[in-house]
Amino acid sequence: MKLFLPAFVETRLSHPMVAKMISFGVIGLGNTVVDLAIFSLAYEVLKLPLVPANVLAWLVAVSGSYVMNTLITFRAESGRVLRRKDYLSFVGSGVLGVIVTTTILVVLSNFMPVLFAKLVAIVASFVVNFTMSHFVVFRTKPPIDEAL
Repeated sequence: MKLFLPAFVETRLSHPMVAKMISFGVIGLGNTVVDLAIFSLAYEVLKLPLVPANVLAWLVAVSGSYVMNTLITFRAESGRVLRRKDYLSFVGSGVLGVIVTTTILVVLSNFMPVLFAKLVAIVASFVVNFTMSHFVVFRTKPPIDEAL
């Protein structure tokens, strides 16, 4: 079934960067559910402190995110091959995202319920995580010159 969208909307949606952002966002939504579930379990049930619960949830979610983004969002750049080096780079670049998320979570938890602060932090970290994934982890590598 073809959707009838205005030409400028259809053009924007077909742009490769927009398509990647949408894919990254959809995968991120799934990982957000995982992140929230692990965080809630660790914080509410296991009674872990705020920061360790957040970091544990992030580690589980970032691992799933790497696999799905390698196989789907950045398939052209990764060749759909899971590599230890790329995973470590993805996790390393995600450290910036977890620092942003944790900082926002800790600050906002002083002014609002913890789970709402967690949601705000996840939204804020999307920009950091996509930027690092696109420009650092899965950047397009220049072709190797056969003449060298």
